[in-house]
Amino acid sequence: MKKAGFLLIASWYALAFLAGKPFLPYPHAVASHTVLALLQGSLVRHLGISTYRIFIALITATVLATWLGLAAGRSRKTDKMLTPFAYILYPIPKVALLPVIMLFLGLGNLSKVFLIGLIIFFQLYFVIRDAAQAVDERYVDSVRSLGASRFAILVHVILPSVLPSLFTALRVSTGTATAVLFLAETFATTTGLGWYIMDSWARMDYLDMYAGMVCLSLLATGFFALFSFLDRHLCPWMHLRDRESS
Repeated sequence: MKKAGFLLIASWYALAFLAGKPFLPYPHAVASHTVLALLQGSLVRHLGISTYRIFIALITATVLATWLGLAAGRSRKTDKMLTPFAYILYPIPKVALLPVIMLFLGLGNLSKVFLIGLIIFFQLYFVIRDAAQAVDERYVDSVRSLGASRFAILVHVILPSVLPSLFTALRVSTGTATAVLFLAETFATTTGLGWYIMDSWARMDYLDMYAGMVCLSLLATGFFALFSFLDRHLCPWMHLRDRESS
């Protein structure tokens, strides 16, 4: 990880030196300007709004996708009802629906949260549904034979089997959510990191532009790290080899 970061920064320095253009400043100039912009508060508001939008979208999509994915994964009848619609709707380019979504939900946070949540919902749904279907029925039968209720089976067998796949899907969805957030915030709005980056680009304030890009990257990295942390603490059985090797 450290080597990759060092290589990235070294490559940035080399490209900035070779280009010799104001639109590609050196990393130390971007870093100092980002810290200054955060301390002055000009960037904090936009970072907070973007964080709120991604957080609400991830939470909402995760709850709905987990509920419906588990239902489809554990019930053939429910699966036959839900999954065909998911297969039909998933390939539709939902970003193209942003103008329509804004007509229904307005230009505020709701339309942006809905678009982000809608796109990552399907990614999560299919992963959870497949993970729930892959649960070894011998474990379910063993717990049921001990008198466990359906809720106990869900809590002690199904959810522990699905959680690792869910956190993997959430880490992947973080990149998707960030990309969709950037696009949504460049459309009919004056808030968020996406707007901040494009506004800086239009003003040719390249240090501000890169500061917004750094914050957007840190936002995505923060959510990725959060899901990795939750994965390690809620699914410790998946990381036994890593602990033994360390």
